[in-house]
Amino acid sequence: MCGIVGFTGARQAAPILLDGLAKLEYRGYDSAGMAVRDGDGKIEVVKAKGRLSALAEKTNNGQSLAGTCGIGHTRWATHGEPSEDNAHPHCSDDGNVVAVHNGIIENYQELKDKLLRKGYQFYSSTDTEVAVKLIDYYYKKYLGTPVDAINHAMVRIRGSYALAVMFMAYPGEIYVARKDSPMILGIEDGESYLASDVPAILKYTRNVYYIGNMEIGRLEKGRVTFYNLDGDEIEKELTEIEWDAEAAEKAGFEHFMMKEIHEQPKAVEDTIRSVVKDGTIDFSGVGMTEEDMRGIRQIYIVACGSAYHVGVAAQYVIEDMAKIPVRVELASEFRYRHPLLDPEGLVVVISQSGETADSLAALREAKSRGIKTLGIVNVVGSSIAREADNVFYTLAGPEIAVATTKAYSTQLIACYALAVQLAKVRGEIDDSQYAYYVAELETLPEKMQRIIGDKERIQWFAAKQAAAKDIFFIGRGIDYAISLEGSLKMKEISYIHSEAYAAGELKHGTISLIENGTLVIGVLTQQELYEKTVSNMVECKSRGAYLMGLTTYGNYNIEDTADFVVYVPKTDPHFATSLAVIPLQLMGYYVSVAKGLDVDKPRNLAKSVTVE
Repeated sequence: MCGIVGFTGARQAAPILLDGLAKLEYRGYDSAGMAVRDGDGKIEVVKAKGRLSALAEKTNNGQSLAGTCGIGHTRWATHGEPSEDNAHPHCSDDGNVVAVHNGIIENYQELKDKLLRKGYQFYSSTDTEVAVKLIDYYYKKYLGTPVDAINHAMVRIRGSYALAVMFMAYPGEIYVARKDSPMILGIEDGESYLASDVPAILKYTRNVYYIGNMEIGRLEKGRVTFYNLDGDEIEKELTEIEWDAEAAEKAGFEHFMMKEIHEQPKAVEDTIRSVVKDGTIDFSGVGMTEEDMRGIRQIYIVACGSAYHVGVAAQYVIEDMAKIPVRVELASEFRYRHPLLDPEGLVVVISQSGETADSLAALREAKSRGIKTLGIVNVVGSSIAREADNVFYTLAGPEIAVATTKAYSTQLIACYALAVQLAKVRGEIDDSQYAYYVAELETLPEKMQRIIGDKERIQWFAAKQAAAKDIFFIGRGIDYAISLEGSLKMKEISYIHSEAYAAGELKHGTISLIENGTLVIGVLTQQELYEKTVSNMVECKSRGAYLMGLTTYGNYNIEDTADFVVYVPKTDPHFATSLAVIPLQLMGYYVSVAKGLDVDKPRNLAKSVTVE
């Protein structure tokens, strides 16, 4: 979750580090720091608790921290409270080694006990300080090179990490190591860069290397050298990033989240076009053949957060269309319950970043058992993309706001395409049904645009809910999956307690929480379940609830029950999530704005969850 940047070159490093860290603020953090070195001089470390602006103020926007080589960090606390002592960078006792770290070291206490016996002292509560002093210990014990020291430390460390390390004896150089946490390295015009995510360095270079798991890199001015765990030099291919730098800017919108809501029709259209060719879904780019699809007996969808909610919706769609049993799993629970996996099954791992720690662990669990895997990810070259047997790349582009919108929508498209193609290949739908589903998919971007164009009504209604204490979202079938995501959007950015319930479950306990004025949002896009959900809404209204209905055009009798109604265009019921989720995204956004909250960076949350 932490953000890492690094630079070595001819220019002053600190302003570049601050600029890069600012591009990573969306990841969530509670403190920040930099270590910069001027030639052969001492490595200067400056840290600050709170927002990046505090670090910028301390260093006069980087101008007072001279040097052309440095590393920077934004920290999201895992070990120790937010404080300057716990902020990165961390140093060895004599300042010989300085480093920043993203990830979590599971055996840090065991390593700390060893280092204490060796005479090391500790000033912080972090696992990172342990890693720094372990590297220092091996560097001095074997009188070797930085690569030797880092290799020895990597063998001893259990957990995940992206490390960027500076050594006193090696001015102008930065050493990096990676295990399970993201990191990219870039070069341009005699300068070298490192970062935990693309936006941090996109302004400076598009030429990057992806460092592999359990590998080490050495950054010099305009040159990067890679080593394996044995210390042998290895070759890496330079990759050009094709993202437009403007994609990481707000483009006139007040918040990234609103910009990304507006980008959904284009992102969905691009993702559809990536697999739909001349009215046919083509999975050759994903690497799945028709023979592969016919052999699948069970599907396991594994994900976290909003991606899990995509999986819940996909379960209904795939089972109904393709008649394949689907189980949706929380990635954080998947491997710990020792799941019984069908050898002819397919494990589908969904992750925006492709680095989600729990999802990556689930992927590796499936692969260790010989189960075929498919990654649905948004980031090319990410860990899940590299390690999955097959990859479906969603084309959402960079997503900056912590609360996902367009990545969620493109993940839905990937699952729809998978469902339709499975159904066709396995003979569950005929050619005319197949053509209908593909054509219906292609209508979604325009329908999404129409919903966004009518956002002012939702803004008016949402502004009246800013004082709400509890909100309930209810629906049946796919509408329940929609409710799950709507509830998450509301709670994560507005801080209002909200829950999603399968509508029929309310009367089994939860309805006791309904009181006068409680907002209940009923989702009713599934026509065969419409009347039953209306009945559940009436039950709530009789207990004092204030009702909002979300349904398709034509269901106007809902106005006899609901106090406020939002209509979305009709589409095939299988694909209703793509349209119905947008008003709920807008609801969460506008309530948050009405409360004056930081929409893009909600408290306690991070964009890329790279720890368990």
